[in-house]
Amino acid sequence: MSQTVDRALSILPLLAEGPAGLEQVAGRLDVHKSTALRLLRTLHEHGLVYRQQDQRYRLGARLFALAQQAIEALDVRDIAHPHLAALNERTGHTVHLAVYEQGEVAYIDKFDSRYPVRMYSRIGRPVAITVAAVAKLLLADLPEPERRSVAESLDYPRYTARSTPDAAAFLAELARVREQGWATDLGGHEESINCLGAPLRGPDGRVCAAMSVSAPNVVVTAEELLRLRPLVLRTAETISAELSGTAQPGTTQGAGGPVPVPVPVPVPVPDPAPLPPPVSTPDDEERLA
Repeated sequence: MSQTVDRALSILPLLAEGPAGLEQVAGRLDVHKSTALRLLRTLHEHGLVYRQQDQRYRLGARLFALAQQAIEALDVRDIAHPHLAALNERTGHTVHLAVYEQGEVAYIDKFDSRYPVRMYSRIGRPVAITVAAVAKLLLADLPEPERRSVAESLDYPRYTARSTPDAAAFLAELARVREQGWATDLGGHEESINCLGAPLRGPDGRVCAAMSVSAPNVVVTAEELLRLRPLVLRTAETISAELSGTAQPGTTQGAGGPVPVPVPVPVPVPDPAPLPPPVSTPDDEERLA
């Protein structure tokens, strides 16, 4: 990387800690104040930093606009799709991707299993929010007041004897999911179907989607499905790294080593918005001495 570019980029994390003066920036970069000023002026011209009235610099408005635009441009389905396809291919089980929007949890992607017993789930269809593993993951990440408000506003249908009975039990389950970082639905919606889910996190570290692997008891037991947890969590971590921009080039899902996978019954498988203009301020000279 160019030394000039490297130095300029090193200024941004410094200013993320709070406003800093020219001398402080120069000291952090270990350069003369004249060099630091040139870098700051260049960043200022592009709206990435802003000089305050007290002559200190802070992060500029355009940097936040770029970050927001990058987040909005992320398509979690496109990023997750190949990894979920690989998980489906490796396990043979049904794989879902879901998001939480406007009080509902809905599937936005699905890969069917390789065996004849199919799950009655559809892309775009809301899930059973009080029992589904993906729903537990998405709601568990909500701030506590919102989490409690949502839980207390829900109905609690008794799909099976294992369904969540009430808001108190649901909140306790969400607290457990929040702490352990994964979720299950072991016969809570359909007695014969078990599900294991993991969260997908965006650039801000918050859960933006959830993925799951589901299978009927006639194919694998709940215990056998739970053996897939390292693989499912590793897949979720890989997708999250891509979503947050921290993935290392050349890494692949499943890099943590082999995981035993129960073998399923073999069956024949039939325009971006324009950026805002840079922030402009008077080009006052600073003393370099």
